[in-house]
Amino acid sequence: MHITSISASPSERSRSAWLTQFALTRLEGHAAQQHDILVRSLPAQALLAADVQQPDIAAAVRAVEAASLVIVSTPIYKAAYSGLLKVFLDLLPPDALRHKLVLPLATGGSPAHFLALDYALKPVLSALGARHVLDCVFATDAHLRRHEAGGYVPEPELIARLDRALAPLTPRMRTPLAEQHARC
Repeated sequence: MHITSISASPSERSRSAWLTQFALTRLEGHAAQQHDILVRSLPAQALLAADVQQPDIAAAVRAVEAASLVIVSTPIYKAAYSGLLKVFLDLLPPDALRHKLVLPLATGGSPAHFLALDYALKPVLSALGARHVLDCVFATDAHLRRHEAGGYVPEPELIARLDRALAPLTPRMRTPLAEQHARC
């Protein structure tokens, strides 16, 4: 399975980026290939100019196109996903997520932001062809407490929700999604 993660937080100490890496550790041993896209590390001028020919941007787009699982991670600001994520998603071809599993992850200050996944992020993922969206995982600051040595400590409830979201991957990891889709 080729896994591509898209982490779209502008912050260097990001809960959503940490949650992405934590999800990837839960999938260890299942990825034949893995590509991590840290959107804030992509060239800003190329992102804003939608320069898909710029080598780093082109490589990131190819990584999404090659993936069988795409993990999309974002902080929620003002009831929507990050602008950084929007800028990157706008560079993808219209059907970039078709025939791929997609795992949306998000973090926010309070549970009041949870619906941003359903009302803001999912429609954009759908517009990019996503038809196989796993359960969204949303974490508040209380679910991811800072650890004194760096990083975060996830609450057991968050771990359980993440594991439930990832559970459907176990049988699918043996069968390509296109083949599963043909059986439906």
